Amino acid sequence: MSFKDKVVFVSGASSGIGAATAIEFSKEGADVVIVARNESKMNKVASECEAYGKKPLVIKADLSIEKEAEGAIDKTIETFGKLDILVNNAGILRYGCLLDGQILKAYDELMAINLRAAIHLTLLATPYLIKTKGNVVNISSVDGSSVVTPILVPYSLTKAALDHFTRGAALELAPHGVRVNAISPGPVYTDIYENGGSVHPIDNTNIKTPLGTISDPVEIADLILFLSSEKAKAITGSNYITDNGYLLKP
Repeated sequence: MSFKDKVVFVSGASSGIGAATAIEFSKEGADVVIVARNESKMNKVASECEAYGKKPLVIKADLSIEKEAEGAIDKTIETFGKLDILVNNAGILRYGCLLDGQILKAYDELMAINLRAAIHLTLLATPYLIKTKGNVVNISSVDGSSVVTPILVPYSLTKAALDHFTRGAALELAPHGVRVNAISPGPVYTDIYENGGSVHPIDNTNIKTPLGTISDPVEIADLILFLSSEKAKAITGSNYITDNGYLLKP
């Protein structure tokens, strides 16, 4: 799959799935925009992207702040003049439930990044995606359709809502030639648990799947590239699960 002359905006691109996605798009000739809050990590990712030919545009931004999200899209258009693909990958993990009294605090933090920022970026990108007949890929989670543990319910709520937004946006933008899809990974080797705040007995070392494996970020990136390509030109409003059988567990 070649993405030569395509402009790809990847949020949450400083590590994990976002970083792998930026690198894989760079390998395929795309002009990549890397957006996240951690500038030092982004610079490392940018160096890996540049090794494949093109230097990515690096934008430090907190996408939960409207002006910073607007600035990131504006900078993209100012630099490249267009936008072809939006990957809404930015996401955080926070813990909270009814009994520990933290559910609303966790909910508010999670919604600001995991859902509202994705909706806002899609809103800002829509006029440009219509011009290029581009597409959006939202990174959701299998937690959007399952309850793993009460302390993850706020996180699950954001992903369930993102799934529904994906379907609604796909229906609205289809007449304009813009496709919108979601990917729901299961366990993936990223630093999301390390960055999640309070320590809880949940991490990638004690998650089991029927296939006996946990995905590497590049596996999710490969699926993002497929959904963004002409090979997926008939696919919109879909949610692709890639979880090593995780949801099959009783």
